[in-house]
Amino acid sequence: MYKLFLKPFFFLFSPERAHHLTLFLLKLVLAIPGVSHLFRAFYHFEHPGLQRRLFGLTFKNPVGLAAGFDKDGRHFRAMASLGFGFIEVGTVTPEGQQGNPLPRLFRLPQDEALINRMGFNNEGVDALAERLRTGKPRGLIIGGNIGKNKVTPNEEAEQDYARCFEALYPYVDYFAVNVSSPNTPGLRSLQDKEPLSKLLNLLQTLNHQKPLPRPILLKIAPDLTNGQLDDIIGIVENTGIAGVIATNTTISREGLLTPADRIEHIGAGGLSGKPARQRSTEVIRYLKEKSNNKLTIIGVGGIASPEDAREKLRAGASLVQVYTGLVYEGPALVKRINKSLSKDTTVQ
Repeated sequence: MYKLFLKPFFFLFSPERAHHLTLFLLKLVLAIPGVSHLFRAFYHFEHPGLQRRLFGLTFKNPVGLAAGFDKDGRHFRAMASLGFGFIEVGTVTPEGQQGNPLPRLFRLPQDEALINRMGFNNEGVDALAERLRTGKPRGLIIGGNIGKNKVTPNEEAEQDYARCFEALYPYVDYFAVNVSSPNTPGLRSLQDKEPLSKLLNLLQTLNHQKPLPRPILLKIAPDLTNGQLDDIIGIVENTGIAGVIATNTTISREGLLTPADRIEHIGAGGLSGKPARQRSTEVIRYLKEKSNNKLTIIGVGGIASPEDAREKLRAGASLVQVYTGLVYEGPALVKRINKSLSKDTTVQ
């Protein structure tokens, strides 16, 4: 149904407008009495073999919604109706910001990919905290993806991350530290060994002052060298954070089917979707092997089928996240993945 009717309709609109329209219609439909029960029957799939116990949390299934889809926490209840085991909100910054000028989101249908340069557009951490304060659907794990404001120099970035941590701590189950978006100038330099160690140690200090510390994960770029990935392994071990989310969008444009002049016209931004699948899996496998199987990883990047999710899990991920795959495959993707994984004992 999605590919036959809904996808052609949504693709009539610009990608960002289609995104907002999709979420508006989803909330509208779910407001109809009885529809939420129909959604549960149609989109949810439960099986004891899908449960994952990680970081002291119980995930009802290993398929999550990646950050960026619901930056401001407006839609996590509606998205939970689609059968996700966990949802990551954000990236959120201390102060609200508009992000980059429009247009800033582009489809590459030939590659089943997206290019975005959103620029952490969000309403600010206090607005997100207020929405999360009202509670979440039973059994749903919520992650808070945190970043820094564009105007904050890297030398003061720790303050931004600390403020987001403190504001969201009461309402999220885990944190994702985003230092890997290509769309905030200079942000990726925070992945360097010294500033990253300093940032994560600060967050861990704040974390361990709490009565119940939250798992903190680091979201990394797929464009890191093996040497940089080795540094990441050491930093995770030394700071004691819970794990890594691999990977964010890529700045690479290699191997695309979309004509080069179209890519050049689009310009800068992070590429997601099928072209990101292989490199993301390579990073997961490298981190798992080089850490002697010690590193806990959430795999994201190019997952558009059960086979793609299985590839990530076999490479060493414990959980997976989707985003761009939903645009091209539709909301039934989550159930398809979970149903397939429930039959595969090699990834349970």
